Amino acid sequence: IGCRVVVPFGRKKYYTAIVQNIHYSAPAGYEVKEVSALLDAHPILLPEQFRFWDWLADYYLCTRGDVYKAALPSGLKLESETIVEYNPDFESDVQLPEKEQKILNLLAAEPEQCITKLEKESGIRNILSVIKSLLDKEAVFVKEELKRTYKPKTETRVRLTEAAGNEHRLHFFFDELQRRAPKQLDLLMKYIELSACLGKTPKEVTKKELLQRTSATPAVFNGLVERGVFEVYQQEIGRLNAAAARTTLPLNPLNGHQQRAYDSIVESFRTKNVCLLHGVTSSGKTEIYIHLIEKVIRQGKQVLYLLPEIALTTQITERLQRVFGSRLGIYHSKFPDAEQVEIWQKQLSDSGYDIILGVRSSVFLPFRKLGLVIVDEEHENTYKQQDPAPRYHARNAATVLAALYGAKTLLGTATPSIETWHNAMSGKYGL
Repeated sequence: IGCRVVVPFGRKKYYTAIVQNIHYSAPAGYEVKEVSALLDAHPILLPEQFRFWDWLADYYLCTRGDVYKAALPSGLKLESETIVEYNPDFESDVQLPEKEQKILNLLAAEPEQCITKLEKESGIRNILSVIKSLLDKEAVFVKEELKRTYKPKTETRVRLTEAAGNEHRLHFFFDELQRRAPKQLDLLMKYIELSACLGKTPKEVTKKELLQRTSATPAVFNGLVERGVFEVYQQEIGRLNAAAARTTLPLNPLNGHQQRAYDSIVESFRTKNVCLLHGVTSSGKTEIYIHLIEKVIRQGKQVLYLLPEIALTTQITERLQRVFGSRLGIYHSKFPDAEQVEIWQKQLSDSGYDIILGVRSSVFLPFRKLGLVIVDEEHENTYKQQDPAPRYHARNAATVLAALYGAKTLLGTATPSIETWHNAMSGKYGL
């Protein structure tokens, strides 16, 4: 449950689906199709996310499919795209129409292309009728191909081959290179220096770094590969910004007013799940948030910090990174898709971020041990998604999400929304 599978719809279309239930009751009254492929070894959705999706679909009157489309980064959703394939055995007795010949010429250069690419390259509008005519003549074939939009980022790294790793054999290479290829010898010596490979645990060295440090040409490098000294391999690397390297600073002490507000929030959370922090602009609410975050992650739990718009994330990121360093992850829809996928996958692992700072779409991320949700500027209308479905309000959705995890929610604002103010005045929320 929670894994992605590829399922057929009709004869030629394929979609990605999420396994929601596994049972042994054979459906009656209709023929069941086979699942085409299993895409994940481990679930990409957690049980709490399923319950959250069910609530969103029910409360905001949409389908679970609408929630699925909004929640998952597109890199985790495979698309079925029609691929047109050139038939090299095709021969025509008559001259083909200009449009059809144009398509065949493009396919002769590149035998497999998707319809959207052919349409762009040929400049032919409504290309499907042309493709259909070519299909009827068996000049082309079509096939459905599942397109993966996410590719892991890799870099080329270098290591000694098994033969060169033998100390006696390495001396032989030294002697040979000294006589015949001094530039290759310089490159090999630099590799040994960078990797410390003569010790017990060699360091990994990238091809790019090695060439930069020696000013060697790729031809010199390739010569060592051909001699059986070096071998290259691809290593997957993350796209996520390594803020880990920066030094973190201790928390700033709270002033008297902030300390009273902090103590009041902590006390309120003993009996209520939601609390409103009502303070005028620039009164120091962010510093209170930081102290609460520190308290929660000290307990081994995670924090979701929501902001109403992307522009604000850059202002607050620096403040949070000064204190929390690499424990902070940032997530919003303007990130490249591959980066969104990596953050999603990191959150599924045991080494997920302790704090996620993001806009409304961050409520869909997987959390293993959510302890606190902060909704800053909770009155802002940008927390509400207008189109397409689900037309959810991130503040309300975040409150429900927190409740599913048994976590607390803090709403902060200088001008509370009517409903939040009413809930605080009636005693439903802490204030």
